[in-house]
Amino acid sequence: MQNQRKGRCQWKMLAISVVAASVGTIPSYSQASDVIYEGARLIIGDASAPIENGAFVVRSGHIIAIGQKGSLKPPAGAMRVDLTGKTVMPAMNNIHVHIGYEGFVSWSVENHTPENVLDHLQREAFYGVGTAMAMGEQPTEFAIEFQQNQLAGKFPPAARFFFAAGLAPPGGGPDSLLIQGTGPLHAVYEVSSADEAVAAVRKIAAKKIKELKFWVDNRDNSRGSRKKMPPEVYSAIIEEGHRHGMIVHAHATNLEDQKGVVKAGVDVLVHTLMAEKVDDEFIAILQAKKPYWTPVMGLGDRSELCDGDNGFIEQALPDSVVADIKAGKTWLPSPPCSTPASAQFVQREENLRYNFPKYIAAGARIVLGTDAGVSAKYAYGFAEHHEIGMYVRLGLTPAQAIIASTSRPTEVLRIKDTGLLAKGKRADFIVLNANPLENIRNTREIDSVYLSGVRLDREALQAKFKQAVVDRDATKAKLQKDYVPHPPSSRKLLD
Repeated sequence: MQNQRKGRCQWKMLAISVVAASVGTIPSYSQASDVIYEGARLIIGDASAPIENGAFVVRSGHIIAIGQKGSLKPPAGAMRVDLTGKTVMPAMNNIHVHIGYEGFVSWSVENHTPENVLDHLQREAFYGVGTAMAMGEQPTEFAIEFQQNQLAGKFPPAARFFFAAGLAPPGGGPDSLLIQGTGPLHAVYEVSSADEAVAAVRKIAAKKIKELKFWVDNRDNSRGSRKKMPPEVYSAIIEEGHRHGMIVHAHATNLEDQKGVVKAGVDVLVHTLMAEKVDDEFIAILQAKKPYWTPVMGLGDRSELCDGDNGFIEQALPDSVVADIKAGKTWLPSPPCSTPASAQFVQREENLRYNFPKYIAAGARIVLGTDAGVSAKYAYGFAEHHEIGMYVRLGLTPAQAIIASTSRPTEVLRIKDTGLLAKGKRADFIVLNANPLENIRNTREIDSVYLSGVRLDREALQAKFKQAVVDRDATKAKLQKDYVPHPPSSRKLLD
């Protein structure tokens, strides 16, 4: 009952703050009913060639016409926006992120509030992300209510919130940090058998949830008597999920498990092999199944903040947090910038260079996900730009990386209203000062971000982000340094 009262108070406080924020930002978001944007290079977001010296018309948040400048007849009274010399691409879409627990001075279940979830979605939007899907860590009823309120227009502009329900063995699944949030909130459906898996999926389907994630991980074997999810259980999840028209994502990090989940028919394979190289058998399975694939590689990289001045990242983090990251003082353990690369990291890089092109050549359809949300060193928004940079470094062209981050995620999200610069699509786009087709790092040259035709007030958001933790008492942060399994849940199947 106490938690329910706390939740109602949080929603009330968020509603008050949203009203205040909305009143304060109405003038900066007002616009003419029709706007024509002219002169930019337009990157469509699919295999189409870019439109040089392009133009597009936005009405009521949607693109109603697009083509070369001069070929469109602007509606009477339309406002003109000159983008000569700029490049426009669709907003990015992230299908794998963990939202609500990161506090930048802390990582705690106590951080999981509507205000914090909104803050994380605003950080995504600040960097040009239009949608973000929380992957298995959200309490179901909280996520449903948040999504409904966002769809009802009760929040300021931010990335659209999507979520997948998570399934794992009792006490297993999420890593030793994330489980400290998901455990107390009973966010993960715990299943031990095929029958329990089927029952859980049916309960999830009854709530009209269309995305599932399950964890298959050797780390579960180190949690006392707990064992990782066996094939008969995850096969039941996949089969029952498909029976209800769901998209199923599998967290699997070693070769044997990746073979198993792809062979069983999972829709989205999460993670790439770090400690092993792919073999011919797995290549054959990938060729036969052609899953979507979310590599989520960047969290294991050394922070870009170690490479000298990096205003792109520092602009959205308080100075104290930047200093902590460089010193290795992050909640998910990471070495300080002064630490030389380990032999394990060198081997990881060799395996990535070997494996990544083979996944792609075998037909795995890469789709953007970051795994952001467990460490400030790889947090919301800037992680997407690092991740797509890795795609190019490991073999994709910039054009392919842009497809993987814009239109292809909408196939997994099963939304048809965004992801492309095209007639009928939402006007979710990024205006850039340089061409990312020439250098993928040019996605970082952000002039402005528009969501549903509304220009984001990035200056106001940046000011909020930079001072976000100034008044927060870091001594109240709670972190369990060593993993201790939480008691078995009395609610294996959430109501």
